[in-house]
Amino acid sequence: MRASRPPRRWIARGLVLAVVLSLLAPATAAALTGGSNEPGELSRGTVRSAATGSTVVGIQGFHFRGRGSAKKPARLVSVAPRGRTEWVFEGEAVGARWFYDVDPLPDGNLLVVATNASHTIVFELDPATRERVWVETLPLADTHDVDALNDTHLVVADKDGWNGRTSGDRVFVYDRTRDTVTWEWRFREHLPGDLDGGVSRDWSHVNDVDTVGEHGLLISPRNFDQVLLVNRTTERIEWRLGADGEHGTLYEPHNPDYLLTEAGEPTVLVADSENDRVVEYTRVDGAWTRTWSVGSSRTLSWPRDADRLPNGNTLVVDSMNHRVIELTPRGEVVWEYYATWGPYDAERVVHGDGSNGPTMRDLGVTGHHEVRGSAGDVDAPRGRSFAAWLGTAVTGTPAEDTGTDLARTWSHVGPWLRPAWLNSWDFAALVGGLLLAFGWGAVEVLLALRRASKRAVAERERPRRTE
Repeated sequence: MRASRPPRRWIARGLVLAVVLSLLAPATAAALTGGSNEPGELSRGTVRSAATGSTVVGIQGFHFRGRGSAKKPARLVSVAPRGRTEWVFEGEAVGARWFYDVDPLPDGNLLVVATNASHTIVFELDPATRERVWVETLPLADTHDVDALNDTHLVVADKDGWNGRTSGDRVFVYDRTRDTVTWEWRFREHLPGDLDGGVSRDWSHVNDVDTVGEHGLLISPRNFDQVLLVNRTTERIEWRLGADGEHGTLYEPHNPDYLLTEAGEPTVLVADSENDRVVEYTRVDGAWTRTWSVGSSRTLSWPRDADRLPNGNTLVVDSMNHRVIELTPRGEVVWEYYATWGPYDAERVVHGDGSNGPTMRDLGVTGHHEVRGSAGDVDAPRGRSFAAWLGTAVTGTPAEDTGTDLARTWSHVGPWLRPAWLNSWDFAALVGGLLLAFGWGAVEVLLALRRASKRAVAERERPRRTE
């Protein structure tokens, strides 16, 4: 007698179950064994040439609803010329959930910006002793940048301006000696209210302000996809780079720096974050020209700072790849440091704050260049992140546009959700397994409802037995 075969639906269920279990297995194993802390603890990457002195890095860290992650801490790190960790200053020491901007001061100390849920902590840190020289507490949440205007005044990028009805986002000058605001410039008074879909909480997301000359302020309202030069005396916008929604120029940039060519032409070097690149624009005869760019979603993930060094190289904070890299004008990595978790700002201390090098126009280097030479560049697909592999895999296929957008979104959002003990591939498998299991469950529920409906109809149509 031939044994009866299991129904096809049970074979399908078995196959789906096997796939779900295989996708969940790596995450389960990692959870049981302690897993991976990709991309690793603070560590050296490629170092082909020693840096000119120490590099200080502001590492944002991670918290959710007031709780921080021990494996994703906010901290300041100083890195020796050949990539050795010199010292670490933990955010817990000052009650900080995030670290953002860190600027070398003329005396060698550091101006540091840290925040928690209710206020911003600004302080001067002596790197030799790790003691704070002075501390100011501002009643602002999540301020990304504060710069020293002089010995007594600070210029603050205030993105915490929502009052429930309208935006008070502004840039202002604060007198530390008198605890007073001496000057302010509100975005809603100088820009249309329909930018970024209209005034709302976190409208401008202004993330950077730098002084330019005696009267200029270079301002980065991230959500408006542009960079502004504002005259502090006249309060007029002297020029702008980019426009709201014009993502081919800039897409939610961070930390622009102002440079001048030898001919005196204004130049902006900026981390074009959502486009996963660093770009340089030069203003010639009143029009901006992109003279240079480096990186793509295959090699950079949400860069948030770029400084031009005196040797012509560019120091880049590659935030979601958790590293700081020094690149030659043609994109070769000559210095690399893995700075978990989510570095925000980096400065080569001996050169001071921001960019202090030549423009690419003066160096005679133009066009787009790809990043190469990282310690993470290996041929095996799993040597790269899942997002980087996906971005490469869809190139040249009919799915290139959709796949590239998905890879970019995944690379920017995934790391915030991924547990530190999972690498990017195992996390992708976990998400895929959970989505497949959810879809399977939804199909089973629909099939069960359909069967129940058929039984109910059959029951109603069954002839009733008469007595």
